[in-house]
Amino acid sequence: MSIIGTIVIGLIVGLLARALKPGNDKMGWIMTILLGIGGSLLAGYAGRAMGWYGPGEVAGWIASVLGAIVLLIIYGLLTRKS
Repeated sequence: MSIIGTIVIGLIVGLLARALKPGNDKMGWIMTILLGIGGSLLAGYAGRAMGWYGPGEVAGWIASVLGAIVLLIIYGLLTRKS
């Protein structure tokens, strides 16, 4: 996949993760794209390594959004002011 395709997929996954996770996540477009790309990579690697799904399956999209939500929670914990 091209770089532009990766960025677009990352944006879509990141926006879905931010929409599904409750709370106010103050981050810009770049962080949303990086969140989506990171979630996709995390979930894609873990799901394929465990044999849950293959490339191009719908389960990969669902797992990508779940992976991005996990990264969003971790990001919120790391940037939370005490």
